[in-house]
Amino acid sequence: MRKRRSRRRAIGTRALTLVKAKTNARWSLDFVHDQFAGGRRFRILNVVDDVTCECLAAIPDTSISGRRVARELSALIARRGRPGMIVSDNGTEFTSTAILAWAEDHRVAWHYIAPGKPTQNGFVESFNGRMRDELLNESLFFNLDHARQKLAAWTADDNTQRPHSSIGYQTPAAYAAHLNATGRPAAQCGSSTARPVAHRAPQGVTTAETLVRAG
Repeated sequence: MRKRRSRRRAIGTRALTLVKAKTNARWSLDFVHDQFAGGRRFRILNVVDDVTCECLAAIPDTSISGRRVARELSALIARRGRPGMIVSDNGTEFTSTAILAWAEDHRVAWHYIAPGKPTQNGFVESFNGRMRDELLNESLFFNLDHARQKLAAWTADDNTQRPHSSIGYQTPAAYAAHLNATGRPAAQCGSSTARPVAHRAPQGVTTAETLVRAG
């Protein structure tokens, strides 16, 4: 057991590399939970591009398994392209055999934050908090269709209408378009300094490769 833990830490440390300022460099995944007006609970799978701050998907359902996560990611890749890296917590959906196989098949580096350290996945955690404050706490959802409509409208507004201070007070969609057109980050408002590349991968992460090897 001690050797296995040491091996996980070693592989996780090697993953601590800077992320280039480009779309699809790194995605973050996490779940948020809410309930319908009738009391039944549901959850939302959020996928965020850490560099552009875009919400790539906000998928509500009463149950989302590891296989469902894999299917949604495959559909997202078909629309947007493959990410260089994915970061998530150690939830059973993300550590399932379906996800480990998916990451290997699609050649995506999947990194797991340390248990009990949500700040290591700060990009999607910040997004989740904003969604909680502005949408979930302020809305009454009657069913899944109603939740999907509300989520689609809110994420569209967040992506295309709302400036984000972390990307020079641009909208995520505009910032992503600039990166794709020029290949470099835009200058911050009022400054000639370009936005730096995204933060390093979270310290203490574990890779999907490690879990496969560990069995």
